[in-house]
Amino acid sequence: QIMLVDYTDIKNLKTTIIESAKFLHDGGWDGSKRYFMVAANASNKVAAVDTKTGKLAALVDTAKIPHPGRGANFIHPQYGPVWATGHLGDAVVSLISTPSEEAKYAKYKGNNWKVVQELKMPGAGNL
Repeated sequence: QIMLVDYTDIKNLKTTIIESAKFLHDGGWDGSKRYFMVAANASNKVAAVDTKTGKLAALVDTAKIPHPGRGANFIHPQYGPVWATGHLGDAVVSLISTPSEEAKYAKYKGNNWKVVQELKMPGAGNL
């Protein structure tokens, strides 16, 4: 489970429990800063939490043991906005397409919440 806490009123915290994958570990924000991406490493998934709606936006299947730290965001020339994660013990970096409200990225919408590319690395690791 993921617990989303709204600190707007520090004396009356609002918490939301979101069902997710097992073995959540670490993560970071997508490029829009709307979605929090968190690795469920032993489940080989990345959970995307929509912090605007307080709901799970997606569970993305990835290569074995995603371990992103905070991940990395960039604009891919073929897939638009992506969030990247490396994997423990696997020589790959997975690029996950992320949504954008900017009209110029609308053409990439069909790729959202999918691994659009796996970049092969010269060695396994990612710590």
